[in-house]
Amino acid sequence: MITEEEAKLPPPKGAVAADRRGILRGPKVEFVSPGASVSSPMQLTLKFESFGGTKIDPESVKMIFLRTPNVDLTPRIKPFVKPDGINMQDAELPPGEYAVRVDIKDSDGRPGTTVFTLKVAPR
Repeated sequence: MITEEEAKLPPPKGAVAADRRGILRGPKVEFVSPGASVSSPMQLTLKFESFGGTKIDPESVKMIFLRTPNVDLTPRIKPFVKPDGINMQDAELPPGEYAVRVDIKDSDGRPGTTVFTLKVAPR
């Protein structure tokens, strides 16, 4: 999922997380697994939740590895994207800590996003 070369890119400068407070009707992305530090290959699971009778648009799903410059992982995860989430059984990542952002939209075009950290232990 992330190459050795991409893992060596510098981390982003400044703040990463954008926690928007308030009532949002946009879809939700929930990071399910892996838990704490794991070794590669790992199972990567995210769950999508939509509200108000809308559906998640699987074509809108984007996954970005937050580095300088950012790395678009979307083409690598597309085969694992379903309307209810992402389930990738054997995600390969070099050891390290990786901030990843997932953006989705529902059928009404409302956005949802989450940022999570993957911690990969050496084998």
